[in-house]
Amino acid sequence: MFACKEPVRKKVSLFWPTLAGGGVERTGLRVAKELVCSGYDVDIVVASATGEFTSEIPTGANLVNLDLRLGGGRLLFTVFPLARYLCKDSPAILMSLMTEANIVAVLAKWMSGWPGWLIVSEQSTLSVRIKQRPIKRILPQLVRIFYPFANRVHAVSQGVADDLDNITNLSCKGIKIEVIHNPIVDPELYDRAEEPLEHPWFATGEPPIVLGVGRLVPAKDFSTLIRAFALVRRQVVARLMILGHGDERPSLESLVQELELEEDVALLGFVENPYKYMKRAGVFVLSSAWEGFGNVLVEAMAVGTPVVATDCPSGPSEILDKGRYGPIVPVGDYRALANAIVDVLLDNNVRSEKARQARIQRAMEFSVDRIISRYQALLFPPDAIKGEVSGASRD
Repeated sequence: MFACKEPVRKKVSLFWPTLAGGGVERTGLRVAKELVCSGYDVDIVVASATGEFTSEIPTGANLVNLDLRLGGGRLLFTVFPLARYLCKDSPAILMSLMTEANIVAVLAKWMSGWPGWLIVSEQSTLSVRIKQRPIKRILPQLVRIFYPFANRVHAVSQGVADDLDNITNLSCKGIKIEVIHNPIVDPELYDRAEEPLEHPWFATGEPPIVLGVGRLVPAKDFSTLIRAFALVRRQVVARLMILGHGDERPSLESLVQELELEEDVALLGFVENPYKYMKRAGVFVLSSAWEGFGNVLVEAMAVGTPVVATDCPSGPSEILDKGRYGPIVPVGDYRALANAIVDVLLDNNVRSEKARQARIQRAMEFSVDRIISRYQALLFPPDAIKGEVSGASRD
């Protein structure tokens, strides 16, 4: 059906569904940027070139739009366009991000006969996704079938890797899940954190800001943060600001009105530069019900801001070293979350220079410079370049 060219050495393709403004997309763009800077020819392949990050394509990277209008369950229709792309452009490496995209990538590789090297990357906690959306319950079975045909299986945190193996038993097939955390901190983050911020709530003498950042979706559980803030406001003078947009905005706005918080809560929608808000916040809060890693937590720590997080699967506990760098509270417990926020806002030691530097140093463990070399080793082992391996990495 397809006539594939020989893989083009040093050509890398990264595949994910859209350019929506989420953590997965931001991670993919960072990896693409660093690969370009390292001299690789990089294609960013998306099913649909829509979303907040359409203007964030790194200089030197090529955007390939498969031009599929995504709807419920239609990502599968990307198999044929992706297969055609693989044969026509024939990258040496394809790395796909997110479970459904990974399955599509395996099918496209199989269908096209493309001889390159495929890495599938798990970006979220699959078992929790299934609980939240039972329609996804077929995914573990599909993962068991298709992931062994990839050359490498990657997870963004140890929690994601453990969860994936628990529900798919990939290790029983001899598949090793390789854990590499997301590359997050780079000089651009610090430059953007210093940009002016003119929102009146950040003026000198104004109350401290409790900040949340993320898409307004069930995974981020901003309703728990809003309920927690209602208790915080009874004990300290503060304001809550949430950056991001999503389908839950109407319900969150209704909750703010129900709790009579309209004067002290702002839902600003998506902002291109969240770092200048993070740097000036009194405390950054990750209230998620589940995560893959929790990029925004690292970003807030990188600019020195105190943080509070839920002990959600997966990522925050790894980032905070089980609470060493910031309080961790149970998922969905708004009272515990409120107490942790108040403790941080009232504890001067948390804002000391020593504590600030400790958070920054911890965040630097997830720097681009530190982690991108591990991504390159994942993408370009010697046998990948030679095309000598078929099938996933095995112990």
